[in-house]
Amino acid sequence: MSPSDRDQTPPTPDAAASGDASANKADRDNDNDNDNKAPGLIERLGAAALAALATTGALAMLLASATAALFRGGRRPGEIWRQMYAIGNRSLLFIAVTLGFFGMVFIYQIAIQLDRIAGDVSLVGAQFIRAVCRDLGPSFTAVMLATRVGAGIAAEIGSMSVTEQIDALRMSGERPISYLIAPRFAACVVMTVLLAVYGSLIAFAAGGVTAWAYFDLNPRVYFDVSQVTFAQVGQGLVKAFCYGAVIPIIAGYYGLRARSGAADVGRATTAAVIGGSVAVLILDFLISLAAIALLGDQV
Repeated sequence: MSPSDRDQTPPTPDAAASGDASANKADRDNDNDNDNKAPGLIERLGAAALAALATTGALAMLLASATAALFRGGRRPGEIWRQMYAIGNRSLLFIAVTLGFFGMVFIYQIAIQLDRIAGDVSLVGAQFIRAVCRDLGPSFTAVMLATRVGAGIAAEIGSMSVTEQIDALRMSGERPISYLIAPRFAACVVMTVLLAVYGSLIAFAAGGVTAWAYFDLNPRVYFDVSQVTFAQVGQGLVKAFCYGAVIPIIAGYYGLRARSGAADVGRATTAAVIGGSVAVLILDFLISLAAIALLGDQV
């Protein structure tokens, strides 16, 4: 056998097997490296979109269940009235203070700009009452309620879920949605509408005091409501009704998801406040678009 033939001797079976094993190990290492890589931007956005869709679907189902539970019964007698008191009466001072200062600051800032540009602030009251009726009053009231009422509902139901009281309700044959969610849902819808009207009046009145005290605007000129239309008032009431429906549903949803200890209750409360506030802003935008498309110049 020539030297060249000896150099071309095929590898032994052990050597071939060792090479195959090394190649397989390298492939596995590459697969593990690919699995350990952080997901890209598109993957994260897709996962967030899917999670948002799943949450929206769950909220819609909870809303439908709470609405059906109002007609089905299964709650303590007088529970809706107790929740109306807790949501509405105990929020009167909070809404009065926040909406009052809001009206004062809003009128002060707008009147300063009008006085600098046009030298006339006589129309500030008429424009402010229109904005308050159709948008600012209901929306600002709802955001305040999302922080107080939404947090309270999420904390209360979350604590019951963590301490297994909701499981005890199921064991005793009660439906948690009928027993806990439905009364708060009905009470919040009614009281949000009433508090929106109350807060809008407080904001408008506080703005009138500011206009009279700082800009010497005649109260008769400021409190001219002749330019307010029924369409604008109706738009504000529809917004308040929708806000009152979503705030307890979102708060109850996150409260029911609490499972393990005080940390979960805190997370549920935070999520309820953020979710309720964001839902108010989204609904405000969507209802405003629908009102403009349907009513045009009337709003």
